[in-house]
Amino acid sequence: MAATMTFTSLKSDMAKYLERAGADDTTAVAQLPSLINLAERNISRRLKLQGLLSVATSTMVVGTSVYDKPARWRKTISINFGTSTNNDTRVHLYPRSYEYCRMFHPDPTVEIQPKFYADYDAEHWLFAGTPDATYPFEIVYNELPELLSGTNESNWLTDLAPEVLLPVALHELAKFVGDADNIGLWDAEANKSFAAINEEDLQKIVDRTSTRQEA
Repeated sequence: MAATMTFTSLKSDMAKYLERAGADDTTAVAQLPSLINLAERNISRRLKLQGLLSVATSTMVVGTSVYDKPARWRKTISINFGTSTNNDTRVHLYPRSYEYCRMFHPDPTVEIQPKFYADYDAEHWLFAGTPDATYPFEIVYNELPELLSGTNESNWLTDLAPEVLLPVALHELAKFVGDADNIGLWDAEANKSFAAINEEDLQKIVDRTSTRQEA
């Protein structure tokens, strides 16, 4: 593996492993970018780390209860908004089901301070109630890193978690070429890396008296 992982170096490493497996296949080599992206998506589902958290800010619109989620959003961690004269009092919205939000605030034309939020669909939230003021709000969420490509050589995974990205990508490659001997091997290596990086992240965000809940 290259000293510093990039999209190009990862493809090169995967091609070398492919030759070692006795399956030097031009079709598989052409498929490497898609397999890398598949690995990135797999990792983003399994890891809920500080490095994959992001924060976005926006402002509520009076009379509007549906809001866009950020690009590459995967899971909401929390939403809070500012109130009082200078918007310096922070109020948290509580997560609820879509049905609960509709029952709590059945008439969206009635404007009140929001109390709950729900996933409206994959790209939007529903706030309940409908905002009665232009509250500034902040969202903490898990995101899918910008996927690697010929025009995006690096991201958080290549910079800080190459030991996870490589075995997951090789696991996807082994499945693609039907390399049964190495499917289990790379799956086991990936699981070791997942466990190690999760433990490292756990030590960063909690102390000995705290218990971390999964994001």
